[in-house]
Amino acid sequence: MRSRCGRGRGRGVPSTRAGRWLLVAAALCVTGAPTRAQTTPRTRLVILGTGTPNADPERSGPATAVVVDGQAYIVDAGAGVVRRAAKAARDDHIPALRPSRLDRLFLTHLHSDHTLGLPDLLLTPWVLDRPDPLTVYGPPGTKRMMDLIGEAWSEDIAIRRDGLEPHDHNRDAYKSVAHDVLPGVIYQDSLVKVTAYPVKHGSWAHAYAYRFEGPDRTIVISGDTSPTDVIAEACAGCDVLVHEVYSAERFKTRPPEWQRYHKAFHTSTVELAAIANRARPKMLVLYHQLYWGTDDAGLVKEMRSAGYAGPLASARDLDVF
Repeated sequence: MRSRCGRGRGRGVPSTRAGRWLLVAAALCVTGAPTRAQTTPRTRLVILGTGTPNADPERSGPATAVVVDGQAYIVDAGAGVVRRAAKAARDDHIPALRPSRLDRLFLTHLHSDHTLGLPDLLLTPWVLDRPDPLTVYGPPGTKRMMDLIGEAWSEDIAIRRDGLEPHDHNRDAYKSVAHDVLPGVIYQDSLVKVTAYPVKHGSWAHAYAYRFEGPDRTIVISGDTSPTDVIAEACAGCDVLVHEVYSAERFKTRPPEWQRYHKAFHTSTVELAAIANRARPKMLVLYHQLYWGTDDAGLVKEMRSAGYAGPLASARDLDVF
């Protein structure tokens, strides 16, 4: 397995696909020489979707997966989440992302672009033999949303349970076990500890970043947020910080009403550079990118111009870190 720089996209940063794992040591490709991976980390980040509400056919809705050994922990459920996971399972040889094994989900907030894949994540893995209900953690309103999805698809569920479809799967695994959570440690098992941090996402009363502490690496996922010192606190030298971003340069071309909106709900490249310099991640990964006419290389250039010199990648769907 090997890591290489750029993949021909002009990103100027290393990436991975189909078994090429990006290691922090190779992050900047300073010498220009590929670094051979010695081992695969036990705790990995898989980018399932980097999209926004914009209907970009190259980018599924926002979703990431923290994979520790044989267990996947999904963060957010944008449109296409199950199919993206299935592709990662097949192409990157990550069995934990097979649809039947997707059973743990964490929601950063309840915006539609982060939740449109919820019915898919609830029901498709069940049809494909998920043995257990889907366990969901998220801000207040999460349980109600999951209950209403069950009601909305009640006819489908009844036909699958009581019709001619073979019942190789658990007949009750279509259910969700949903938890409305507040900031703090919200989940822990033998592989990870998950802590929710409150972030500022415009008018939302509750929006979270999540810190995943695995056996060998710590990964922090910002969710959608305007600039906040909480991210630096949550990361504090973490292995990977995944953070949303918009182009500060292209922001200037936006209408005034959209400038007000984006400034209250999201984080610019300039603002993120300052946060990342305080957070000191071993790798900073941009996602949920708002380009407005620039590209990945443009965002990286803006980050560098704003004074961030650390390891940096602007993610695309199915990148693995």
